[in-house]
Amino acid sequence: MPVKPDPRAGKRADPSELVNVPKLVTAYYTELPDSSVAAERVAFGTSGHRGSSLKRAFNERHILAISQAICVYRKRQNIDGPLFLGSDTHALSAPALASVIEVLAANKVEVMLAEGDEYTPTPVISHAILTYNHGRKTGLADGIVITPSHNPPHDGGFKYNPPHGGPAEPEITSWIEGHANELLEIGIELDNRVPYKSALLAATTHRHDYLSHYVADLDKVVDMDAIRSSGIKIGVDPMGGAGVHYWGRIAERYGLDLTVVNDAVDPTFRFMTVDWDGQIRMDPSSKFAMQRLIGLKDRFDVAFACDTDHDRHGIVTRSVGLMPPNHYLSVAINYLLEHRPNWSEAAAVGKTVVSSQMIDRVTAKLGRKLYEVPVGFKWFAKGLLEGSLAFGGEESAGVSFLRLDGGVWTTDKDGIVAALLSAEITSRMNRDPGELYQDLVGKFGESHYERAEAKATTKQKALLAKLSPKQVPITELAGEKVQNILTAAPGNGAAIGGLKVVAEGGWFAARPSGTEDIYKIYAESFRDADHLGRILHQAQTIVGEAIGNLSNED
Repeated sequence: MPVKPDPRAGKRADPSELVNVPKLVTAYYTELPDSSVAAERVAFGTSGHRGSSLKRAFNERHILAISQAICVYRKRQNIDGPLFLGSDTHALSAPALASVIEVLAANKVEVMLAEGDEYTPTPVISHAILTYNHGRKTGLADGIVITPSHNPPHDGGFKYNPPHGGPAEPEITSWIEGHANELLEIGIELDNRVPYKSALLAATTHRHDYLSHYVADLDKVVDMDAIRSSGIKIGVDPMGGAGVHYWGRIAERYGLDLTVVNDAVDPTFRFMTVDWDGQIRMDPSSKFAMQRLIGLKDRFDVAFACDTDHDRHGIVTRSVGLMPPNHYLSVAINYLLEHRPNWSEAAAVGKTVVSSQMIDRVTAKLGRKLYEVPVGFKWFAKGLLEGSLAFGGEESAGVSFLRLDGGVWTTDKDGIVAALLSAEITSRMNRDPGELYQDLVGKFGESHYERAEAKATTKQKALLAKLSPKQVPITELAGEKVQNILTAAPGNGAAIGGLKVVAEGGWFAARPSGTEDIYKIYAESFRDADHLGRILHQAQTIVGEAIGNLSNED
């Protein structure tokens, strides 16, 4: 069952609880994963491979194996353009980046590293890939980002973006994962590397000014003139992440009244307030992790934060404080579809199955098609690239949308442009997004939404992912007749990796996290808070019993 927030949630971490960085980095090199243990194998979840070196889930051998597997995959797919490589500020990112560079150099891959070893956000890598590949048929580029996103400081992460610029599809990650685990098992080819200093000096290793290229292009996707001319005061918290040096350059180039409230970079992330479970987690959608910026809301017309790799956003307004992601997604969609005249009217709005039905109502009112997919931004990449999607958004605060002219911007989540859009909206509407959401409530009704999380073992997560309608014999949900039980998304028919139960006035969905040892239950009611509570309670009971029954059968 979901647990109550830890008593420390929303408070600064005790120094004794901070990650021991020397121990963490030492374990990266000294701990050897056992490929016969499932938790120590390479495993690509929703957003790549993640884990801690202390648990032998993110160690040098993992990174060498994944990097070599990607080199083999590139050859098989005739991907022979440059590989854009970036990393964030987690403690394990620097050693992992060095390992990747050594393998890429040995395989003679043309790799693009950031000038001055600057941190590089996930959306900046996507932008670089798409910019390079524009108009090309051959010699296409791809990319790697070393990041566990918003995960705790003890984690490391590895993501691969193929030539379409977005997260790799399951068939790609499955192949890379499988080949990497074969390399771990047999141990060969893991020494296919050159010394780090030699790799940096290799003829195939190049420097690229990611920061300047990305910042210079922002006025093609957000109305920066409107923000500047309005003179609104903007607050930004980079949360110690990869975009920490981007915001000052953005303010300077576009003449914005923008204040970075914290520019510290510290791999312990000691400046954070801890999340719901007592862990440090750089989640800009969490009221616990965002306590510092919430406390500053009255200093700014609008404020925002991004997570460690800057692919997620959190919007803080004077009117309501931290906006729930679903609220901001609804406001953003409503605004964009009415203020982007060069967008095709045929372009659909993309949402995940666990996002609010307020999005459905806004989209329908504006006469647009809805494209509903499983959790994972990879499902939006092709549509954004081709222009069949105008917008793709996840309830976990991941968004990207088209350029002002209707062309592709990024095919991965972009927390920077999502955040800047809130400033554009505030500037042009003379009201902040929190106030504008209340207008939507007046038109479409009030959404009562909650996401509950609970710890789960690897086995429990696997059981939940395989639930079928037959294993959930339910005909009523909180007193209403069940209309549908979904295990596949309506938009593309792909498996949800869990299930969704829908009634007239509400719904719930349950799925395991692809990145952490937790499972999540999402629930929404358009009636009232009591109705939501009954949906959530019934959902928790159903999921608990189903997992228990399957465990007994196993």
